[in-house]
Amino acid sequence: MAKVTIIGGHGKVALLAEPMLVSKGHTVQAVIRSEDQSADIEATGATPVVADVQSLSIEEQADLYRRLGTEVLVWSAGAGGGTPERTYAVDRDAAVRSMEAAKQAGIKRYIMVSYNGAGADHGIEPEHSFYPYAQAKAEADEHLRNSGLDFTILGPSALTLDPEGPISVGVANGDHQTSRASVARAIAVTVDDDSTVGKAIPFTDGATDIAAALASAPQSLVLQ
Repeated sequence: MAKVTIIGGHGKVALLAEPMLVSKGHTVQAVIRSEDQSADIEATGATPVVADVQSLSIEEQADLYRRLGTEVLVWSAGAGGGTPERTYAVDRDAAVRSMEAAKQAGIKRYIMVSYNGAGADHGIEPEHSFYPYAQAKAEADEHLRNSGLDFTILGPSALTLDPEGPISVGVANGDHQTSRASVARAIAVTVDDDSTVGKAIPFTDGATDIAAALASAPQSLVLQ
């Protein structure tokens, strides 16, 4: 069993993933920005850790992960809209610092929650409101691929509040969707499945059991 630290621990996906990981015997620590969110974290069986990764340096983050004994780091944070400056600050800059901090802290396993279609060829025009997020994720994911960490990049499509269900692996265009509960299950499965190391796995709601779909995802799906 592993000591898992989830950054963005109060997000909708993270709150679903935390009890799944706890039920599998993992020690789960959820990094949150506000003490007011602690009760929600404790209700999942995880331990709340109040820290603002947007403001923490690489060294400060590394110290935090050492204190927590982190063995697996999960990035499930996001700016959630707002200004382009904030989007780049959280989804790119803070994420990249967390990767460098993981290396400093001796953590090898890193799981990134990205989105289906992320990559340098995301195709979003600069004037589009989605461009800062697409570009921030592309640059963060690329940094992770070149980090030397044992990474997995999970790429769900547009998120819904539907119940957990089977998925289909593959790059999807158009109006494809993915249940947040299925993303949470994908995180929990990935923590235990080393066959996902080194892969970027785009997926949508589909017809294949989540564990089986992730285990069979081909290496060729790593987005460039």
